[in-house]
Amino acid sequence: MHFIESTIYPEEIVEPDLRKSTLGRTAAWLLLLFAGLIWGATFSLAKIAAGGGGHPIGINYWQSLIGALFLIMLSLAARQKLPVKRNNVLFYVACGLLGSVIPGILFYYAASRVSPGVLSITIATVPLLTFAAAAVFGIEKFQVGRVVGVVFGVLSIILLVGPEESLPNPSVVPWVFAALVAAVCYSAENLLVALRMPTGVSPFTVAGGMYIAATVITTPVVISTGTFVPLAWPWGSVEWAIVGMALLSVTAYSLFIFLIAHAGPVFASQTAYVVTFSGVFWGVVIFNEQHSLWIWVSLLIMLAALALVTPRGNEKAGAGLVSIEKR
Repeated sequence: MHFIESTIYPEEIVEPDLRKSTLGRTAAWLLLLFAGLIWGATFSLAKIAAGGGGHPIGINYWQSLIGALFLIMLSLAARQKLPVKRNNVLFYVACGLLGSVIPGILFYYAASRVSPGVLSITIATVPLLTFAAAAVFGIEKFQVGRVVGVVFGVLSIILLVGPEESLPNPSVVPWVFAALVAAVCYSAENLLVALRMPTGVSPFTVAGGMYIAATVITTPVVISTGTFVPLAWPWGSVEWAIVGMALLSVTAYSLFIFLIAHAGPVFASQTAYVVTFSGVFWGVVIFNEQHSLWIWVSLLIMLAALALVTPRGNEKAGAGLVSIEKR
C-alpha cells in the first residue's frame, strides 16, 4: 500500500499558473479533491480487509500484484518500456522493500487494531519526515517555517498517543508506532528516489518496477507462510475491500501524477490535506467513529504542520508531496 508522500523534485520543475493551465482552475481543484477523497477512503478499506480476517502479508501481496498489473497496462498503452539494467532492477527492489513490502505489512497489521482516522494522521508524518531527512542530507535547505512544521508534527503525534484519554484503548499505542515505522519506510523510499532515481524513466515506470519487485519478493513469503488470501467468488467484505483499495489507490496515484504534470507539484502537494482529513471523515461515516478531543486537536495540528512544510507557489518545489506507489 502506498500513500501520498513527500518526494524531492528536480529544481528545473517550474510551477504552472493555474490561470494559464490547459487543465483549468476548476478542473484542477475538482481532480485534487476527488483524488484526496478516494485516497482517504483506503484507510477504512484497509481496516475492513485486515479486521475481517485478511492476513497483512496476503493483503499486501494483492496490493502489489494488482498495482503492478494496472501500471504495466498503463506503460504498454503509453508504449513505455521498463528498463531492466542491473542498476534499475536493484533500484526497483529497494523501492519495493521500502515502499511496499515492509511498510505495507506493518500498516495492515496496525489497520486491524487502529482506527482509520488515527492511521491517516500517522501516515501524514511522511512529508514531515522526508523534509527533515532531506534537510539533514543537504538535499533541502533548513527553513524556519518548515522546521516549525516538523515540530508541529511531533506535537501532533504526542497528543495522539500521550494522553490516556486520547485513544479509546491505550493497548493500541504500539500499533500506532508500527504505523509510524511504516511512515519512516516511505520517507526512506522518498530519499532513495531523490538520490538514486534512474535517468530516463517516468514515475509510472518506477512505480511499475517497484510493484513488480514487491510482488516477486512477497510471492514466496505468502506461499511458505500460508498467508495467501484467496479471492474466491462470491466475494465477501474482505475481498471487495482488497480489490477496492488497490483500484482506488492506483487511480488516485494516476490522478496525482496527472496534476503534477498539468498543475504543478506545489499545487498537487495540497492533496495531502484532503487525504488526511478524508481519512478521518470516512472512518466516521463507515465505522461511526467517535474521536476524543485530543485526536481532533492532533488532526488540526498535523494539518497545520503539512501547511508549513508544503512549499509555496513562489518557492522551488523541493518537498512536494508525491506518492510513488505512492500506492
